[in-house]
Amino acid sequence: MPPEDTVLQWIRYAALGIEALATLLILVAIIAATAKYLLGIATALNEQPVHYLRYKRSLGRALLLCLEILVAADIVRTIALDTTLASVISLGLLVVIRTFLSWSLVLEVEGRWPWRDAPSTDTAPSGDP
Repeated sequence: MPPEDTVLQWIRYAALGIEALATLLILVAIIAATAKYLLGIATALNEQPVHYLRYKRSLGRALLLCLEILVAADIVRTIALDTTLASVISLGLLVVIRTFLSWSLVLEVEGRWPWRDAPSTDTAPSGDP
């Protein structure tokens, strides 16, 4: 087997490994967040909305992270293995779709658009310098 084929095979394995990592992280995040949510509502029944918001945020953050990892896998696969115009256009569409999903998740989880600053946690009165 020529060295180029060996390198390309390792790149395929790397892209597949990155995708498997993202899938595993999604599964672990769902299981961990769900267990924490169920434990929280079982121990404090009067605070269910708080536990739900924490659950939603945990899942949203995990999905955001995994979307970024999946984009990395797509980039590795496209740039290193299949640099045709069709694959680059396909990669561009995937990145646009995943970016839209990421923005939607940030809006859902944090209540703001990604390009907006996070609300200040400063508790000083507005009249103080």
